[in-house]
Amino acid sequence: MEQRVIISRNLETELAIAISECEHDRLFVLTDEVTHEQCLPLVNNFFCLKGAKVITIGSTDVHKNLESLAHVWQGLDDGGADRHSCLINLGGGMVTDLGGFAASTFKRGIDFINIPTTLLSMVDASVGGKTGINFNGLKNEVGVFNDSKFVLLDTRFLRTLDDKNLRSGYAEMLKHGLISNEKTWADLLQFDLSNPDYDQLQALVAASVKVKEKVVSRDPNEKGLRKALNYGHTFGHAFESFSLKHHAEGEAPILHGYAVAYGLICELFLSVVKTGFPSEQMRQTVRFIRDNYGSFNISCDDYDELIALMRHDKKNMSGVINFTLLDAIGDVLINQTATDEEIREALDFFREG
Repeated sequence: MEQRVIISRNLETELAIAISECEHDRLFVLTDEVTHEQCLPLVNNFFCLKGAKVITIGSTDVHKNLESLAHVWQGLDDGGADRHSCLINLGGGMVTDLGGFAASTFKRGIDFINIPTTLLSMVDASVGGKTGINFNGLKNEVGVFNDSKFVLLDTRFLRTLDDKNLRSGYAEMLKHGLISNEKTWADLLQFDLSNPDYDQLQALVAASVKVKEKVVSRDPNEKGLRKALNYGHTFGHAFESFSLKHHAEGEAPILHGYAVAYGLICELFLSVVKTGFPSEQMRQTVRFIRDNYGSFNISCDDYDELIALMRHDKKNMSGVINFTLLDAIGDVLINQTATDEEIREALDFFREG
């Protein structure tokens, strides 16, 4: 059965229907520490979840690892799960990625349902069948493609989000706008992130999810076209991995969406220089990102390490760093390359802002 994405109007009814269409002799709900406290209470009393066992892992990307994966497998085992059980992932992208991987591998695969609770997971992580964990300091190094049976999107959960996590998810929406059409891009630049209108946001989320679904349906296993979704991510993943390794004691690493926003600045620069993207649209987008995401403190001494991290990216072939670039909004060029010198110029442009 193809994954079904539902923009929710009545979560309890829709979840009951989703569960009824999955194998489910036993139900499990996966949360992290934050969603256990803030989001589980919104669904805990649903009749369809009566008797469901809750498994909780640590929150943030730091816990997207083998230990947490083993904890979920152990929780399923302890709860008597078999190959006819169903796992409901209630959380952000870390929970849907790791929970999807746990479900895909337990007993060679059980059904799972994603209920994303962050903007990032609604528009990115929970749609498209990517599951996995970080390994050896590298993002999403181990995983499989496997769709959840259902994705239920309810923007009520976004009211539990802090400002930074809302902005983090919005960066992926901005990317979707850049790879789709000028109207979507322009609408996204008009939105006031400091005072969000949740009704307007629901409409923007629905449009954003459609962009991703359209791309994924034409290239489910990332052989070609789906690389459009990597716009901003070659630099972005490098920033993210760099931050995971070097963030100061007591300071959180940068959020995924912030890393993608910074990556968009660099890849918009490369798009102008290498493929003729309009510089005025680049300037407007970069201004929006700088106003809403600030900057990330790197020096030219860090360039070699960032380039080395880019070489580890799964999109590369034969060690050549692979970029997705644009020659216009909605006009995507995959499998582009850049010299180390051009990458350094893009990092200079990012720092000079």
